[in-house]
Amino acid sequence: MTEKRDFDDLEALANLLDARFRIPFTNVRFGLDSLMGLVPGIGDAATLLPAIYLIGRAAAGGARKRVILAMVLNSGVDALFGAIPLLGDVFDLLNRSNQRNIRWLQKEMARRADLNKGP
Repeated sequence: MTEKRDFDDLEALANLLDARFRIPFTNVRFGLDSLMGLVPGIGDAATLLPAIYLIGRAAAGGARKRVILAMVLNSGVDALFGAIPLLGDVFDLLNRSNQRNIRWLQKEMARRADLNKGP
């Protein structure tokens, strides 16, 4: 997880899932997570797969266990609440768990870069 290219790839995935599209004449953004969440049962389960991929890449890149745990809990809450009919669709629209996970990963990478610089 040290290459900028790796991070860009994950950031693009999070954007696609959480904020790729905009409702015309508003500032409201949504992604595939919100769209697929409209499909009862299958949609929220399907959008959990890319979140798991993102978390797996973070773990493989050496992110600390506490960061991985936070990402897992964040994605789990998103999947749990997203599965509630109608209310879950609104939750998916407002909760951008994948982008939040990317921010945590970005902070983790910055922390590691600072540690590697040394005194």
